[in-house]
Amino acid sequence: MLFTNLLAAAFTGLVGLVAAQTPGACTGTCQGYSHDPSVIRRVSDGTYFRFSTGNKISVATAPALSGPWTLTGSALPSGSKINLSGNQDLWAPDINGPIGGYYYLYYSVSTFGSQASAIGVARSTTMDVGTWTDLGATGIASSSGSAYNAIDGNLVATASGGYAMTFGSFWSDLYQVPMASTPTATAGTSVQVAYNGTGSHALEGPYVFYRSGYYYLFFSSGVCCGYDSSRPAQGEEYRINVCRSTSVNSGYVDKNGKSCTSGGGSTVLASHGNVYGPGGQGVFADTNSGGTILYYHYVNTNVGYADGQKTFGWNVLSWSTGWPVAT
Repeated sequence: MLFTNLLAAAFTGLVGLVAAQTPGACTGTCQGYSHDPSVIRRVSDGTYFRFSTGNKISVATAPALSGPWTLTGSALPSGSKINLSGNQDLWAPDINGPIGGYYYLYYSVSTFGSQASAIGVARSTTMDVGTWTDLGATGIASSSGSAYNAIDGNLVATASGGYAMTFGSFWSDLYQVPMASTPTATAGTSVQVAYNGTGSHALEGPYVFYRSGYYYLFFSSGVCCGYDSSRPAQGEEYRINVCRSTSVNSGYVDKNGKSCTSGGGSTVLASHGNVYGPGGQGVFADTNSGGTILYYHYVNTNVGYADGQKTFGWNVLSWSTGWPVAT
């Protein structure tokens, strides 16, 4: 009887954990056009914008985070002026602003598995389709033999009033570089902020969020894509991890104190229920939606595993322990 009760309690706890991490409601264009999402709420009227990989940076809008989301077109229908292969197939958008009256949209130019990569930027005063001006290269670039792969950029405003961009994918993983006061170009030297020396060094998609004296470095760990043709061993698919530091560009550790440059990283969200391979994440404060929001893409196993079937997901984060917990 005792064993049965313990087993029942454990099962109930597991069900509760899975239920607590069920993605928030989403209507409209939620499946597809959702890979590597970047979300922001426009200051002028409260409209939500979601930018994602594909379609030369897909743009969707909604009156609420839960939708209904409407696909409105491409941010950069002519592609990027950066002269690299992949400049017509832009990846990993990162939206920020307004800064000096502009919203800044960072994007990656590359091809799959290549280090011939660069991070570009465009800007707009409204974010509406048809209003974006491509400014081209930021100065963050890589080539064969570089320590890093210059994709997956994320801008963070520092506590001292400056800006920094964190970026990277595989190779020597995640790096960060200071940005100019108008954040269209680098203003210093890049430093490594996270590294996993095991396997294929599968870290990418960094996102830094500042809260209560700490910089929280969220990142995607594991295999991101191609699940419909070849799924990785259980536990090696995408998941969202985090480390934190009181300094923006160094000293990141997980909740066990393990350095993020030595394989550290505490899991915030992993596969569970019909949610498989969550990643490509971002974080933003949105009191309309319940507080601090973790958003991401994932595979809904009830629908299919193809990259084009990725679904937009989001959860409210709890900070009661000082570390983010998806609820």
